[in-house]
Amino acid sequence: MRIGKLAAVGAALVVAGCAKNPEAIVPMSMPANAYTGLSCDQLTVEFQKSATALRAVETDQRQAVAGDAVGVFLIGVPMSSLTGGDKEGAIAQHKGEVIAIQASQRAQGCQVSEVPTAAPSKPKAKNYP
Repeated sequence: MRIGKLAAVGAALVVAGCAKNPEAIVPMSMPANAYTGLSCDQLTVEFQKSATALRAVETDQRQAVAGDAVGVFLIGVPMSSLTGGDKEGAIAQHKGEVIAIQASQRAQGCQVSEVPTAAPSKPKAKNYP
């Protein structure tokens, strides 16, 4: 009975240490005035910088999630999270920046930039003989 409880606690700790999917990461709160004083064009440039950085760290995070899944399956340890592959903080920051920039764009009457969504991948055509 005691060994079962220890195993359950150990499993919970391993799963808790795994990298989160980017979609599950909450944006960091940014000051409301972080982007005041910028023109619409400057806000668009800042948005593009933050959105590009967000997409890059989301890609890294997806790789960390996959690496943790493999590590936990093979050796019981979330390797990506332990080796610095988890980018949760950077994702939260860039998500917060994107939201703050969009709020500034709305407040100034600018066209609000949108983060492009990834296009669903098309299945490859099969060549039948």
